[in-house]
Amino acid sequence: MTSMNSPGESMVARAILDGENHILSADPPIELLHIRAGGGAHDRLAVAPIATIAQLARRLGIAVSRRVLVADDEGDLDLWVQARPETGQIRLSVSGWRDREAWKPRATPPDYAAAGADVWWETDAALRLIALSSGAGHGFDAQAMLGQPLHALFAFDTAAGGRLLADPAPLDGQGARLRPTDAPVRLSAAIRHDAMGGIAGLIGAAYLIDEVGDEIEAVSPGAPSLTESFTNGLDRALRTPLARIVANADSIAAQGDGPVAATYADYASDIAHAGRHLMGLVDNLVELQAIEQPDFRLASMPIDLADVARRAAGLLGVRAEAAGVTVRRPGATDMLDATGDFGRSLQILINLIGNALRYSPRGGEVMVTAEREGDWALVRVVDQGKGIAPEDQARIFEKFERVDPTEPGGNGLGLYIARRLARAMGGDLSVESVPGAGATFTFRLRAR
Repeated sequence: MTSMNSPGESMVARAILDGENHILSADPPIELLHIRAGGGAHDRLAVAPIATIAQLARRLGIAVSRRVLVADDEGDLDLWVQARPETGQIRLSVSGWRDREAWKPRATPPDYAAAGADVWWETDAALRLIALSSGAGHGFDAQAMLGQPLHALFAFDTAAGGRLLADPAPLDGQGARLRPTDAPVRLSAAIRHDAMGGIAGLIGAAYLIDEVGDEIEAVSPGAPSLTESFTNGLDRALRTPLARIVANADSIAAQGDGPVAATYADYASDIAHAGRHLMGLVDNLVELQAIEQPDFRLASMPIDLADVARRAAGLLGVRAEAAGVTVRRPGATDMLDATGDFGRSLQILINLIGNALRYSPRGGEVMVTAEREGDWALVRVVDQGKGIAPEDQARIFEKFERVDPTEPGGNGLGLYIARRLARAMGGDLSVESVPGAGATFTFRLRAR
């Protein structure tokens, strides 16, 4: 990896693709994007906007340079991509690496609150609650509901709920029930747009129905919120159309089939980002269903946990540089023999180090250490963030739980999934923290 002198574009990552877009070599930042997009070691480049530019350069036989927005974890990256064809291969240079500013939830109620609403609420593009009025008298804890999906608060009938999940849309008198009390309500909501005109979520209100005989649409309160049939059906119903939407939108945004107006290219880019985020939510739900099965186990094989830790830290190098945080990782010659699954261990440590970077102050340091302690191989990730209160340290490992839901972040599933994976390998994941003094997350596996 080399550096450029221009401010804001100091990091240049490179990759070489073969004639079918398989990765022959790649710097860690591009490799991490590929992994996050669902790509494997021998797959075609899975980052659709970059792959589209590579394909265009190959077809035209000339170098192509474009600005793209790429979904990465819970945020977006603003990148400048150059693809240059060379004797059956494509050489990629990716620079920029600027985070697209995350939207923050409002601190005051929306206009619906002034219209006599009993409950007002706001969601992100994945229909997770990010703002909610007090639940006093309505049977729910507003703070505990933040970060959970909208259907955790309201029970819709199957048809309406399915339509809403697949395509966030305005609501006008939609019948539903308030899950905590089973009280009938009518919902109204408007689409909230981001700065680029894309769908960023819903702003809505719920009105309790008191009139005798006032009919609402049939619902099924109390149904399991996550079952194998539900996640399998969701996967089948959404993945193929979402993949087609993302691919076509990326092609339009990259102007692969000819120039289009800049406004329409931006709209197409927003459509692609929304599709990728929905696919990420589907992936999380499917994985959640799998790891919660009583017989879920992971294959155990010899791994070098120090090498996994080095690799995870290296893959997050661009994010660390952008955040102004130094990551200290195990030395190149350090080894820590353990028994576990390499891919899942890498997934856990990327999650832990990524969280540490998110909450570390600029100029801070994240320390990643690997050591043996008795029969255990331990990797510790230590940050200099604001720390976690004792009463929150157990809660952050639960589903859809976050310490501060108003901060930019994930969907509250990362640590829950990471701990389940660690325990499925015969290990564990724990945290120690003092408010104001950072946090230490410890990932342990059986030593070998």
